Amino acid sequence: MRQYSPDLTPPWKKPQPVPEVPAEPGLVVEEPGSGFCGAVVRCEAGTVTLEDRFGKHRVFPLEPRGFLLEGRTVTLVRPSSGAPARPTRTASGSVAVPGARARVARAGRIYVEGRHDAELVEKVWGDDLRIEGVVVEYLEGVDDLPSIVESFAPGPDARLGVLVDHLVPGSKEWRIAESVTSEHALVVGHPYIDIWEAVKPSSLGIGAWPRVPRGQDWKTGVCRALGWPQNTGAAWQRILSGVHSYKDLEPELLGRVEELIDFVTAP
Repeated sequence: MRQYSPDLTPPWKKPQPVPEVPAEPGLVVEEPGSGFCGAVVRCEAGTVTLEDRFGKHRVFPLEPRGFLLEGRTVTLVRPSSGAPARPTRTASGSVAVPGARARVARAGRIYVEGRHDAELVEKVWGDDLRIEGVVVEYLEGVDDLPSIVESFAPGPDARLGVLVDHLVPGSKEWRIAESVTSEHALVVGHPYIDIWEAVKPSSLGIGAWPRVPRGQDWKTGVCRALGWPQNTGAAWQRILSGVHSYKDLEPELLGRVEELIDFVTAP
């Protein structure tokens, strides 16, 4: 007698097998049911935790065919204990690319207003900028911006992005920014008096940034109010050491730097 399979489903109707992918830290996937997209931060028995670009966490069950990886359906599985770790995220929240060579520098540039600004951008976005080939330079002051833009002569293949402190409507900085903005030159800013304020107080173990009366040097006044030695260079190193990732910075700064990187690297 012939032997028949108990499964009478035609072959073309059977679900096709999908690859099993270890849910290693840094792997970016999408859960199609919710549309939530994020990087793996933790994988435990039966569940995986994803973190999106805003730092929000969601926990999902490790179900067969439960995720999309670069648009393809996959089954996430718990990684073996001896498996090598996948790339983690950079300080800016991007997925790291270990061993990636720095790209040859673009003609485009990003200018920031001061050495402290440049050091902070380097600490958080340095890995991303090297891969994109974007060089960051700093102004001695926003008053120099018109002459720098004129000398740089931004164009389609050499875009110029500028980050300005305390860019609020009606201010001197605002008027200068308006005078140099063009199709190939973008000036954006944050509302803080100085880049120091863009660091979250909680990351430094303080309740809030002190209010400094008008007429006083802001940085000196901050050091005095916090009981720090009135050495602004040493104070800045203390502040910078408290910054480990984008999570230590205020959203008003994060969005502006990301905007500049996108502008300078746009095709």
